Amino acid sequence: MESAVVRCLPGEPKLTISFILGGSQKHMQRDQDEPLGKALTRISHNFAKDQRKAKKSKKHMDQQASESPEVTPVKLIYEGHEVAETVLNSDAWQDGAVLQVGDVQYSIQRNAPSFITAELPVSMLADFPVCPKLEMEFGNLQECDFSWFKEKCTQTSPEAAETDAPQDTDWTQVGVGRVYVPTNQDIGCRLKLRCTPKDGSRSGLAKELVSVGAVEAGPGMCTFDNRHIYTVKETEWPTMRVVSYNILADIYAQTELSKTVLYPYCAPYALQLDYRQNLIKKELAGYNADIICLQEVDKGVFVDSLMPSLDAFGLEGVFRVKEKQHEGLATFYRRSKFQCLSSHDIMLSEVLTSDPIHSELLEMISKNSVLKDKILQRSTTLQVTLLEDVRRPDRKILIANTHLYWHPKGGNVRLVQMGVALKHLNHVKAAIAPEAPLIFCGDFNSSPDSGVFQLVTESLIPQQHPDWSSSEPEESCRMKLISGFPPMLSACGRLAYTNYVGGFHGCLDYIFLQPESMQVEQMIPLPTHQEVTTYEALPSVAHPSDHIALVCDLHWSP
Repeated sequence: MESAVVRCLPGEPKLTISFILGGSQKHMQRDQDEPLGKALTRISHNFAKDQRKAKKSKKHMDQQASESPEVTPVKLIYEGHEVAETVLNSDAWQDGAVLQVGDVQYSIQRNAPSFITAELPVSMLADFPVCPKLEMEFGNLQECDFSWFKEKCTQTSPEAAETDAPQDTDWTQVGVGRVYVPTNQDIGCRLKLRCTPKDGSRSGLAKELVSVGAVEAGPGMCTFDNRHIYTVKETEWPTMRVVSYNILADIYAQTELSKTVLYPYCAPYALQLDYRQNLIKKELAGYNADIICLQEVDKGVFVDSLMPSLDAFGLEGVFRVKEKQHEGLATFYRRSKFQCLSSHDIMLSEVLTSDPIHSELLEMISKNSVLKDKILQRSTTLQVTLLEDVRRPDRKILIANTHLYWHPKGGNVRLVQMGVALKHLNHVKAAIAPEAPLIFCGDFNSSPDSGVFQLVTESLIPQQHPDWSSSEPEESCRMKLISGFPPMLSACGRLAYTNYVGGFHGCLDYIFLQPESMQVEQMIPLPTHQEVTTYEALPSVAHPSDHIALVCDLHWSP
C-alpha cells in the first residue's frame, strides 16, 4: 500500500494532502473546516483528468477533449468504516486511515516526518564532504535514512551529446549516511541523495535530490591536512577541544579592493564562496572540536552551509549578526557534551551608553568627543554563551567570542571595546555562573605587544600605555583600565602570525582562558611557513581564509 501524508496543525486554516497520483506528486491544500466530500471530489476529478491526458492522442484530441471524464470512486476509510463526507477535513484525515482512489489504496500518515527544506550544495569537490541542507518537522534528523548515488550516463555518443534530447541516466549507489565524501572516481559525475524522513518507527515520504553540477577535482594538499593528524579523534572528558577562526566573510572577499590590492596573488576562483566553503567545512569537520568560535560569518553562510554541515558532524550553533552588516559571530558546541543554557550577546557601543555598569568608562571617554563618536559608530559585537556539561551538570563554562575594530591605528578604540567586553563578562559571570570558567576567543586585531593583550593577560592598563595615542592626536586619551579578571593565559602563546597576507603578517587571534580553572593540554601546530607561503600568501587555493585557525585541547582543573 502506498502512503499519503497529511499535514494538519491546530490554528492553521488549511491542511495539505501529499501523495503520488498517476505517476506524479500531488500536493493538495484544503480548508480544515471544509467537508470531506469536497476534498474527495477534487481527488476524483484530478485522477480522471490524469487518466484522460494519458489516453489522449493527437488524432483524437478534439474528440477526446469534448468527452466527459469518467467518475472515479474515492473514499476514506478509518477503522474499517467509510468516513462520512460531512465530517470536516480536520477530523476526517486521521493517522492510519486508508484513502481509496479507484483500485489504489493509500495509507494516511498524519503529520508524518517530512523535510521542509532539502538541498544539495552547488559546488562539490573530490575528497571534501558533501552535506545537504535539511530542515524537517515531526521528525529527527539523526534518525533519517540517507543513500547516495552517482550518475552513469548510458548515452555518451557524440550524436547524443549534440542533441537536446534527454539522456537516460543510471545511478550507482556509492554511500549511506548524512555526509558523503566524493572520491576521484566521482569526478565528472552528478550525485543523487535519497533521504527518508523518520521519527522513531514512523517514516515519511522519501525525497530525492540531484546535484546541479558534477563533482570537480579538489586542490590536493591543503594547509590544514597535516593539522588533522593531531585531531583524528574527539577528546574525552575532562578534555575539550576549542577552535577560534576568522573565516573571511564573502562580502569582504569579493570586493574590488580584495581582488586587486589585498589578495591579488589568489586565484579568482579560490576567492569564490562556493569553493571556499568546501575547504572551510572540511577543515572544521577534521578538527573534531567541542567548541568552535568563528568570526566574519556571513548570515547566509551560517544558515545554508555551516549549520547543516556542522550539525551533521554533531555540533549545534548560535549566530549573532553585526548591526548594519551581513556578517557576524558564530559559536558551535558538540551536542553530546554540552547544552546551551543561555546567551548574553551585546553590541559594545550600544551598551556603553545604555548599561549603567559602563557609566564610569563612558564618563572618561566623553571627555574626548571625537574618540567617543568614533567608538559609538562601531558595530562591534560580543557573543556570550553559557554552556553546561551534559555529563557533569555542575560544570558550566562561559564562552565569549568577538571581532574587535580592525584599523591598524585603532588601538585606543580596541582598548575601550575590550574594557566594555570584560566588564560585561564580569557582570554575566557574577550574576548567572560565578563558578564557570571563561574562555574568550576571537580576532582581537591586536598584537602580543598591544594594550588589549596586556589588559587581558596582566589585568591592568596604565594611563601611559602608547595605545591610548595610537590614532590621530585629537583622538588621544589617557585612562587606567582594570579588567576585573585575574590575569588570563593565551592558550596558544605568542605566535609569529595568525594572519598572513601579501602586505602584512602578524598575530591577531587568541584563545584566552583562566589558568586557575583550565590548563592547556596541547596546542595543535599551525601550518608550516612553507605551507602558508606555497601560493605566496593567504587565502589561496589550499586555504580558505586570510587567517589561520587556532586549535587547542584544554583540560578542566580538578
